[in-house]
Amino acid sequence: MVAQTLLSEVGLDMSRWKTESHFASWLGLCPDNRISGDKVLGRGTRRVVNRAATALRQAANTLMRSRSYLGAQYRRLRTKLGAPKAITAMAHRLARLVYRMLKYGQTYIDRGTEYYEERFRQQQIQLLRKRAAKLGLKVAEIHA
Repeated sequence: MVAQTLLSEVGLDMSRWKTESHFASWLGLCPDNRISGDKVLGRGTRRVVNRAATALRQAANTLMRSRSYLGAQYRRLRTKLGAPKAITAMAHRLARLVYRMLKYGQTYIDRGTEYYEERFRQQQIQLLRKRAAKLGLKVAEIHA
């Protein structure tokens, strides 16, 4: 249903938007900081009435139980940001993927939850090594 809604609202021709960022902004899934005099007056996303954006948000919400790379990413964002912001962030990610698939014909290859978790673990180890190096310490790995 999400794919049908997207195709009926957006169509197959992606030449209307220069980049995937323009597409996500048109959907209203990008941050919109209202700034005056270098002071941020308000944050959030623009209010846009768009069925395609609503469909992407619904698709992002269903990632909670998904055993995919995107599902693992959504669960991590949800614990960090909270549900509403995580849904918008994942809808933005899905919009970018849809744009690439329709404009360039790229296929989406899901690498799974295990790949995401291992990648995240390696990133955390690298971050700890950098922090330890700043303090003049070394991190030693102990294999059990």
